[in-house]
Amino acid sequence: MPWISSLNIQSLFSWPSRSLSRQLLLGVLIGFSLSLTSTEYIRRSQKRKKKEQLEHFTPRPIELRSNEVVDGIAGLIGNTPLVRINSLSNALGVEILGKAEFLNPGGSVKDRVALQMINDAENLGYLRPNTGSRIFEGTVGSTGISIATIARAKGYDTTIIMPDDVAEEKVKALRVLGADVERVRPASIVDKKQYVNLARLRAKQFGQRDTVDEGRSDKNTLSHSFESPSHTAVVSIPPQHVEFDVAEPEDGGIHLTGPIGYFADQFENRSNFDAHFNGTGPEIWQQTSGRIDAFVAGAGTGGTVAGTGQYLKSMNEDIIVAIADPDGSGLLNKVKFGVMFDKREAEGTKRRHQVDTVVEGIITDAEAVAMSRYLVQHDGLFLGSSSACNLMACVKLIQKQQWKGERTVVTILCDSGTRHYSKVSLAVHLQKGLPTDSMTLVLVCFH
Repeated sequence: MPWISSLNIQSLFSWPSRSLSRQLLLGVLIGFSLSLTSTEYIRRSQKRKKKEQLEHFTPRPIELRSNEVVDGIAGLIGNTPLVRINSLSNALGVEILGKAEFLNPGGSVKDRVALQMINDAENLGYLRPNTGSRIFEGTVGSTGISIATIARAKGYDTTIIMPDDVAEEKVKALRVLGADVERVRPASIVDKKQYVNLARLRAKQFGQRDTVDEGRSDKNTLSHSFESPSHTAVVSIPPQHVEFDVAEPEDGGIHLTGPIGYFADQFENRSNFDAHFNGTGPEIWQQTSGRIDAFVAGAGTGGTVAGTGQYLKSMNEDIIVAIADPDGSGLLNKVKFGVMFDKREAEGTKRRHQVDTVVEGIITDAEAVAMSRYLVQHDGLFLGSSSACNLMACVKLIQKQQWKGERTVVTILCDSGTRHYSKVSLAVHLQKGLPTDSMTLVLVCFH
């Protein structure tokens, strides 16, 4: 019927009754109030939790070191300052702090790892100073320089196996420190000729029996190599020089006299983790008085991000630990394809030991170059590519979290730019059209 159709159409377009309108308005107001209440509750809970943490925290006292005398070069390692990156912090409205590891005597964060590995090997009896012992390591440079520095001070020889594409400054530094340097072509970790695998082989060869000893059968003559309890560090013993101490050490190690070949193996050695869990992490926690929201570090060997990150997480589980890798990342390939290698792993085309966030994304070469130039122009900081990548990752993390105000992000300033003069990657990227104007660089970094 026509009048029914007309009634239905009118009812569809008629305003709701006053009581219904009142109920709708009341529902909206209640929903809005609940939303505000829950948001405020979460904010207050977080504030209360942070306050409780600070109440149980003892702030770091002011330390005066003017009259302090340290014991040799080892005493200079660690306790590096946190430096505020003024330009980035002011631009983003978030405190970005860098742990100035380039101030270590060997010039990088790897000094901590090298000292820990050598000290642990000595404590286990695998190394003794001034016995003709030799430390072997496969590295792209920084760890090798740190090992050579500390080894020279402690009375050990060093052999460093490294890719032939590393910066020439690193090779010269190693040779000045008395290290034997063997340069090889870059290869996958599964290749027997990869520099880490070759370092292990050279350590084993150090302990091979020579023909003079083949006819000897006394029990004190050894002709083999063995691994440390952690199954990472190869210890080899030349048979004609080795004698066992009569008393066994209480720590369960094996004290040997005479020259020993020791493969440090930073990629697998637990000392790498311990150096940062016991050193870098506690230092950052003390220096920030516990006021830290995120820690950003490169993947590299995993020691820095794992050791420091785990310590910080043990103090406050809400701290974000972010890692990342550069363009051409072997780590990213491992996650995606199960292969820990990328054809762009040569140092001239990729940044090693950087940030991975498999969460935050990959840092491109252009971004790293832009950041390094930006830091020189605005902060007077001439940092290496690792440091530039770490700071670029900080920017990306802050943008992703949409942080503003009272937030603090800490990262590692691994080494300075003085070890990278001879690399041409900076000039290559600039020739490809990378902007040099300061304002444009800010846009490159922040957008």
